[in-house]
This record gives sequence, structure tokens and C-alpha cells, in this order.
Amino acid sequence: MNATPPTIRQALLDYWKREAKSAGGLVAASSLLSKMWELLRDSTPSRLRQRYGDADYDWDHRVNTTAAAVGLRDRLLGALQSPYQPTEPALFHEMMDELRQCTGLNFADFTFLDLGSGKGRTLLMASDYPFEKIIGVELLPSLHAIARENLACYKCESQKCFTIESVCADATSFPLPPQPLVVYLFNPFPESGLRYFLANLNRSLHERRQTVYALYHNPLLENALLESDVLVKIAGTHQYSIFAASIPSFHSMSGRGSSC
Repeated sequence: MNATPPTIRQALLDYWKREAKSAGGLVAASSLLSKMWELLRDSTPSRLRQRYGDADYDWDHRVNTTAAAVGLRDRLLGALQSPYQPTEPALFHEMMDELRQCTGLNFADFTFLDLGSGKGRTLLMASDYPFEKIIGVELLPSLHAIARENLACYKCESQKCFTIESVCADATSFPLPPQPLVVYLFNPFPESGLRYFLANLNRSLHERRQTVYALYHNPLLENALLESDVLVKIAGTHQYSIFAASIPSFHSMSGRGSSC
């Protein structure tokens, strides 16, 4: 399923409309100018060099997942929606360990779903766990193409899952797989997109009564998940939150839905 990414003009207009709706036209214009100024600052050679600070993972595994090597167009779209930023390996494994300790889940029973998967680093790190399947969903074709290249060349002795797929699609409306899921979110959407995804998740849960856990890294919009009638927070730190589905029969299905 291919997605059509927004044009720069459409992204600018959508951003202004979102901000104007919540804060007014003047605030929206000021916010948009601020975004453009920050983008220009990030394009200077010194700031680009700083963005290569996460390159150790790429060097170790011979892949391309850093934020620095992202084109200007994609960085502009990211500034208006959600900027590309790869997850730090140590923090990812901390989140996975906390999820396992808190729920007792068997990874082999679950599909790992990364919404807004970018160049695919999280997909590669998730393959260290014996998931049944790993799926990444990325809107921008350029990042999706790099993710597929990374998946094709990645080799690691710690890899336990080899069924990995990157899909170019709109993650807000992506049809959720029917299997038990671990959903990974690293602020992939603005608030409107996050709420659209939560409505999609709500429908899927009530139709299928499936087991779902959500890992929310850098939970800036956590209130949207806390307001959901199908998710309950079961663990977290200032860097991430872990949620579980809370619809009727969930606990009886999973047998592992208790809070930490």
C-alpha cells in the first residue's frame, strides 16, 4: 500500500490550519516562521555535524539511520509534522525490558508495529527480539526506500526475527494487523494525526478484541492516549510511557495485563 506524501505547499497550509484552529491566525503565523528559522539553523554545517552524534549504531551495523543524512525537503516536512529522529539503542532496549518485566508477554506471540518508522532503525533493533513479525510504516518514500536498503543489508548475530517489512503508507489510517501487537510511537504525528490513529485503534480493538501494548517514546502528547477509552497506562518514565488495551475481555485474553 503506497502513500502520497504531502507537498510542501500542502504541508505548510495544513500546519497553519492546525495552529490557527487552536491558537489563532497570528500565533499560527508566528509558529510557522519559528519553524522555518529553526530549519535554517539546523541546515548550517555545525548543526549538521551535531546531528551525526547518533552515528555509532550506523557504523557498527553498516546501515544509514542517522538524522543528519536527511534531505532538506524531508526535514521541512518533518518540521511541519514530526521530525525524523532515530531512537537511541540503549533506551529502546530499556523500554523493551520494562515491557517484558511489566507484562510477562511472550514476544513470539506478537507483531511489532512501528508507526512513522523512518529509515528503519527501530525495526532493526526490534529484530533482536523473537517477534512473530516486524512491520514499519513510513509516509515519506525517500525514508522508506532507505529503510528497505537497511533491511536488505542488515546482519547481526543478536538478530532473532527475520520477518521484517517496511510499508510506505499513512500511519494514521494504516489497517492494523489482526495479531497481538506491540505498537511503537516516537511522536510520529501532530496531535490531530495521533487522535485519528487512536480512533483507528479503537475500531480495531472493538472489532477483534486483540491484545495490544503501545510504547510511546518522548510522550509529548500523552494526554491524547490518557483520554482514550481503550488504553490504560501501566508503566513509564519521563522518557517513555507504556500503555495496554483496556477493553472488556482484554485481561482474560492476554492473562498478562496487570500494572507494574
